[in-house]
Amino acid sequence: MKNTALIMAGGRGERFWPRSRKNLPKQFLCLTDDGKSMIQLTVERIQSLVDIEDVYIATNQDYKQLVMEQLPDIPEENILCEPVGKNTAPCIGLGAVHIAKKYEDAVMMVLPSDHLIKHNKMFVKTLKDAIEIAEEDRNLVTLGITPTYPETGYGYIKFDTEAMRGNGYAVEKFVEKPNYEVAREYLNSGEYLWNSGMFVWKVSSILTNMQKFMPATMEGLNHIKDAIGTEEQQEVLVKEFSGFTSESVDYGIMEKADDIYIIPGAFGWDDVGSWNAVERIKQTNEFGNTVTGNIITIDTKNCIIEGNNKLIAAVGLENLVIVDTEDATLICNKNSTGEIKKVLENLKICNRTEYI
Repeated sequence: MKNTALIMAGGRGERFWPRSRKNLPKQFLCLTDDGKSMIQLTVERIQSLVDIEDVYIATNQDYKQLVMEQLPDIPEENILCEPVGKNTAPCIGLGAVHIAKKYEDAVMMVLPSDHLIKHNKMFVKTLKDAIEIAEEDRNLVTLGITPTYPETGYGYIKFDTEAMRGNGYAVEKFVEKPNYEVAREYLNSGEYLWNSGMFVWKVSSILTNMQKFMPATMEGLNHIKDAIGTEEQQEVLVKEFSGFTSESVDYGIMEKADDIYIIPGAFGWDDVGSWNAVERIKQTNEFGNTVTGNIITIDTKNCIIEGNNKLIAAVGLENLVIVDTEDATLICNKNSTGEIKKVLENLKICNRTEYI
């Protein structure tokens, strides 16, 4: 069966301000030392499994040109521009009907564009295991991440350690982001994995479940499918997609469906959720600092400092994030990086949209 992939690339990446902006969000930034953006790395790591003409990018019109510039080998018709953000379920449904229009059926991998993977060979092996399970019956497969600490910012998935199919375990339930005590219980039990938001299934399997659990959305998706390749394609897309209920695929389908399996992943996954991720991605020096650019540090420890040509001199600092761009500078305690979105909210209120 043909392998295909949908890369979700519509996010704003607000917690990576001021480098991530409305016209250049996180997935199009290079945060590693290899000169490649995160979306380029996402496509590159699956190239042994999926032909480039079978890779689809779900984004919005604002980012279409960026996708074409960074991924010039992707066919233009494979760049699916959502007219409005409606969360992951409609996004995945849009990708599924485009693939269904091209092939009678196919395996579909769904991957975020802004995650980093350290061990690509192990990741590809895990995807191959998932494909094997997905090709059987109507199985829906998700990749889980073995937790290493009691994280409260991720959703968790409980699995049945006794019920296996291939290298996957039957999923018992999806659970929301827990508090610290509950997260510690999940970690100690050995029966929970972090929810990575990566999925593998047959197109027919996900569309069957969408018909069952999200029939109104599926009706609109069928109208979109019928219009693909016609003069009415864009008009129908805007009309139908704009009317969809905004819903995550976890809530809309995965929490309700049967035959769901999860494969534990140990391939060095990082969702790069905030500036703190930089010290996990790049090497720290002997003082615990991660620095990029023209930087001098004196008596400075455990800081993340990102600059360009302008000299940044840091003296007597500890546990700070400093990010300098041409028109904005962020200075933030490492414990407060989750509050960066409030800066953008303030800028919107003050109508200073040139900095967003």
